[in-house]
Amino acid sequence: MSDDQDKDSKTEDPTGKKIQDAMDKGNIAISSEVAIFASTLAFYIYLIFFLPQNTAHLAEVLKDLVERPEQWRIDSSADLVSLCAYVLLQSAYFMLPAAVLFMGFGLLASAGQHMPSFILERIRPQWNRISPMSGFKRLFSMQGMVHFGKSLIKIVAAGIIMYLSLRNEYFKLLDSIFSDPQTLFPILARIIKKMIIVVLACTFLVAALDIAWTRFHWFTELRMTKQEIKDEMKQSQGDPFVKARQRSIARDRARRRMINSVPRATLIITNPTHYAIALRYVAQESEAPVVVAKGQDLIAMRIREIAQEHGIPIFEDPPLARSMFAQVSVDSVIPSVFYKAVAELIHRIYAGRRQNKRMR
Repeated sequence: MSDDQDKDSKTEDPTGKKIQDAMDKGNIAISSEVAIFASTLAFYIYLIFFLPQNTAHLAEVLKDLVERPEQWRIDSSADLVSLCAYVLLQSAYFMLPAAVLFMGFGLLASAGQHMPSFILERIRPQWNRISPMSGFKRLFSMQGMVHFGKSLIKIVAAGIIMYLSLRNEYFKLLDSIFSDPQTLFPILARIIKKMIIVVLACTFLVAALDIAWTRFHWFTELRMTKQEIKDEMKQSQGDPFVKARQRSIARDRARRRMINSVPRATLIITNPTHYAIALRYVAQESEAPVVVAKGQDLIAMRIREIAQEHGIPIFEDPPLARSMFAQVSVDSVIPSVFYKAVAELIHRIYAGRRQNKRMR
C-alpha cells in the first residue's frame, strides 16, 4: 500500500539531474526486442548473401573428404589432429560471416539506443539480484507481466501470420517429396526465406512498440514527488536558510571592512543624520575621490563617530549625500557629475589646513 501511495505522489517529471544520475548508475531505457530484431535481420542477410556460397564450399570440402579418403591417411595422432584442424577451419570459414553479422548488428542495436559505457554499479554484487523473493516480485510485477504479454503476443501473432503465409507452401513441399530430390532444397530455401521475412516483420513491429513502451515506463519510474524536487534544489543550490545566513555573514564582514576604512577618509558628507559618505582623495592614488564607506542611520552615525575620533572633516550637504549614497558604491570612484561639489569641499579642507599653518 505504501508503495502505491509513493507512486501516486510522484506526479512531477524527472529533472535533468535525476535522469543523468539514473543513466550514470546504468538505469537506461533499453529494449531487448531491438536486439532480437537485429539478430533476425543479421540471420536474414547471412541467409541471402553468404549461406548459398558457404554451403556450396562446405559441400565441396565434405565431398572431397568422402570421395578421396586416401589423401587423408590416419596413421598417427598427428594425422588425426591435422584432419580435425582442417575440418574445424572449414567450419569456421562457414560460420565466420554469421558470427561477425550477429556481433555487429548486436552492437548497433545497443549503440542505437544508448552508447555503451562501463558502469561499475551494474557489476556490483547485490543481494536483491539473487534473492528468490526479489526475483518472485520481479516476475509478477507490472513489468514482468508486460514482458510475458509481449512474448505471448509475439508467439500467437507470429504463428498466425506464419500459417497464413505458408499454408500454400505446405502442399508444394509435399509434392516435392515425390519429385526430383534436387528440387527439394530450392523449395526449402524459399520457404525458409519466407519464414524469416515473416519473423522479421513481426519482430520489427514488436520492437517499435517495445521501444515506445520501454521509454515510457522508464520515464514514469523516474518521476519525482514535489518534496524530492525541493530536496534536489536544496542540494544543488544550497539550503535557503543557510544561504541567507552566509549572505548575512558576508554583509557583516563587508561592513566591518568598510568601517575600518573610515579612518583613511579625507572627508565625510552627511545628511546630516540619515546618510554618511566617507571619501578619500590622495592625488598619488587616484585621479578622483573614492568612496571608502557609506551608511544609513546607525551605520551613518558610526561613521560620524569614527570621523570625529580621528579629526576627519564632516560636511552637511543633504542633497549631495542622498545622491552619492544612491549612485556610488563602496570602493568606487565618484562620477564626474559630483566633481565640482566635492572639489569645493576638498578645497575648503586644504584652505583650512593652510590657514592653520600660518596661524602657527
